[in-house]
Amino acid sequence: MTIGEIEKKLHEWVPASWAESYDNVGLLVGKREAAVRGVLVSLDVTEDIIEEAVQQDCQLIVAHHPLIFKGIKQLTSDHWVQRTVIKAIEKGIGILVAHTNLDNASDGVNARLGEKLGLSDLRILRPFQERLLKLVTYVPVDHLEKVREGLFAAGAGQVGDRYDECSFVIQGKGSFRPNAKADPFTGSSGVRSVEEEFRLEVILKDSDQRSVLSALNSCHPYEEVAYELLRILNPEADRGAGMIGLLKEPLRPEALFTQIKEALNIPVIRHSRVPDRLIRSVAFCGGSGFFLLEDAVAASADVFLTSDIKYHDFFEADNRILLADIGHYEGEQYSCDLLVEKLRSFATFAVRLSEKPTNPISYT
Repeated sequence: MTIGEIEKKLHEWVPASWAESYDNVGLLVGKREAAVRGVLVSLDVTEDIIEEAVQQDCQLIVAHHPLIFKGIKQLTSDHWVQRTVIKAIEKGIGILVAHTNLDNASDGVNARLGEKLGLSDLRILRPFQERLLKLVTYVPVDHLEKVREGLFAAGAGQVGDRYDECSFVIQGKGSFRPNAKADPFTGSSGVRSVEEEFRLEVILKDSDQRSVLSALNSCHPYEEVAYELLRILNPEADRGAGMIGLLKEPLRPEALFTQIKEALNIPVIRHSRVPDRLIRSVAFCGGSGFFLLEDAVAASADVFLTSDIKYHDFFEADNRILLADIGHYEGEQYSCDLLVEKLRSFATFAVRLSEKPTNPISYT
């Protein structure tokens, strides 16, 4: 396979459109037409990871964290990011990233973290908002099924993660008058026509807009296709930031911390004042998720687990919730397993998990 083909397969699973606006995902270094014999999977990309890829005969690194995150104005040896990019180019190694698009997937980073924590009834903590569209179009009676099937095939009609091929149809009459430049499917130039039509409505994701509109124009018999795209506020309950779940049985905070340390191999947990109550509902976000604190409180979670929490942020718990920092690397370490599993599901190449630790934080 080529790097471009691998990127396409990954984006069928976690589209780049699922990433946050500040993020940098997809192919960051390399040529999409380059052939791949081996892929190395790592949480981060460093000079050591590039060297490991060379030693393992891997032409592509698939990572969770973007190597290029802030703007690069020059490529010199003055900074580790620039040195790593230079080394990747020199060695012919591509770098492909799935970051917040993998975080926001219902079967992504947080789902795997929830499994490791032994939680059940997992659901998204902050579902996507305003990322759904409703397409309304008008179809001649005899062409309804052709147009509807074409829209379904292009990704329209999906409601949540349990239903597809969903549509709504109303019959009515449409009028139009072709001018001298028109080549109408029915009717005559200069004469108003009234035709029996169906009003067809389907839901689609922002990411599918281009393919769905292309299918509409391909399947529809009219020379000029009338349609409306309406943005709707319905949340996508199966995609978004963070998750919340339930422990099998309520635990004292101290017992929960012990369980988390064992499950994630964490030496230390920073946390706010421990409440004198049992913990049952656990909200969490791998990586830097403090921005979800109020979502966790609103969801009546007993504890919120994330990382990169600053000193003053702990005051925001305000006795409403137990706030705990489990470490950035520790909360996202299983992202690599997810990527390995997905890559191996379609691989015509060797898939290797990096053996080099990249956690920049040490504990003494």
